Amino acid sequence: MRVLVAGAGYVGAELACRLADAGHDVLALRRTRAAGAERADGESGGRLRWLACDLADSRALGELALEGVDALTYLVAATAREDAAYRRAYVDCLANLLERLRAHSTLRRVLYASSTSVYAQDDGSRVDESSATEPREFNGRRVLEGEAIARSAGCCAVALRLGGIYGPGRSALQERVRAGAARLPSAPHYTNRIQRDDAARACAHLLALAAPATCYVGVDREPADRAAVLRWLAVRLGAPPPPGDYDAHAPPSGKRCDSARLLATGFDFAYPTF
Repeated sequence: MRVLVAGAGYVGAELACRLADAGHDVLALRRTRAAGAERADGESGGRLRWLACDLADSRALGELALEGVDALTYLVAATAREDAAYRRAYVDCLANLLERLRAHSTLRRVLYASSTSVYAQDDGSRVDESSATEPREFNGRRVLEGEAIARSAGCCAVALRLGGIYGPGRSALQERVRAGAARLPSAPHYTNRIQRDDAARACAHLLALAAPATCYVGVDREPADRAAVLRWLAVRLGAPPPPGDYDAHAPPSGKRCDSARLLATGFDFAYPTF
């Protein structure tokens, strides 16, 4: 299978290498080549080729050799937390790329990296693929708009709604705990996350499914109260317990995302909890 990984960054670069190791022909696309081409072309079991292009630049996009692409995985992220940046990444760039790929009739699957931000629930309730998607913030609205664009591709389209991604090189929360700058929430607040390698593995797994559903929640098996995470980190870092007036009996906030549908496909997490 020839796979285009658009957005070969933190998760996408890992996915591209895994797909190439599995014997696929992989095109790994970034805005710039410099910070992602950890492996030379042809080093993996399949063919791994790194490309650089700004997907908002239709002229540059038209010059890319994308013939014969069977599957697209779209993991492009916004460069800033503002509506214009989210519209560019999740709406405009995706539409540009799909228009370019429509020039070739080989595209059979689109895997779109969505987000749990499409859910607005904030009362500690459990959400899954059947739950209402009524995002209040611009980020969730643009991500959800991107899901609709992916479905318009005219082939099998799958949205993977990822939680907060952590892993190697992402240590901001640990450093806040170590420095004593993290505070406990005042009441239970549920958080949802997935480790970087599991996110890449889930993408590869869904690409390989013969008949996937249109949407999956991509989080680990334990929605975790933020206070529990902070306390756990403090113990393991040898840091003082995080301060804060935490009331375990107060009404919870956040949401508890459920990845049962993903697990039912045979996927298993290497990192099932935080």
